[in-house]
Amino acid sequence: MKINWKNIDIKDLAAIVSEKLNEKGIEAILVGGACISIYTKNRYLSSDLDFISHTTLKEITEALSELDFKRGSSRHFIRKNCPFFIEFVSPPAAIGSEPIKSKTEIKTKFGKIVLLTPTDSVKDRLAAYYHWNDPQALEQAIMVAKAQKIDLKEIRRWSVKERHKEKYDIFASMIKLSQPS
Repeated sequence: MKINWKNIDIKDLAAIVSEKLNEKGIEAILVGGACISIYTKNRYLSSDLDFISHTTLKEITEALSELDFKRGSSRHFIRKNCPFFIEFVSPPAAIGSEPIKSKTEIKTKFGKIVLLTPTDSVKDRLAAYYHWNDPQALEQAIMVAKAQKIDLKEIRRWSVKERHKEKYDIFASMIKLSQPS
């Protein structure tokens, strides 16, 4: 299958990279802004794809070189004519103080993507809002909550454990305000 790298969609790129890693026996999970892009059908567009893997960067570098991605600084990979870069963030996969317990898979024409669940994607964005007062992260959490089925009870439980019930209440009220009457 011919790939148009210059105009590739973030979801297709995630699948291509995931399949290449899987082909090499490398387990990785997509996290961060790329999940938000996928879950909101690009209403939010990330410029990178963040993966977490316990595999060595040497093995990852070898696998991605087969897709012509070159290792830039540290954990970043770039490809000529590709609008996105790939980053491997340090394990373990966690949101706030809790390890990620579940993940989901999406099948595409280029293969499957293993990624955060919509609920964990919301928690991931809320963590940035809670800990760094990032208003864009709050907007992204709301976008996913409006576009996907999420577990609000789980998000509330996690928020209380993270000691941010007040900020959770702001998030919850904004979701309710954005719902059609």
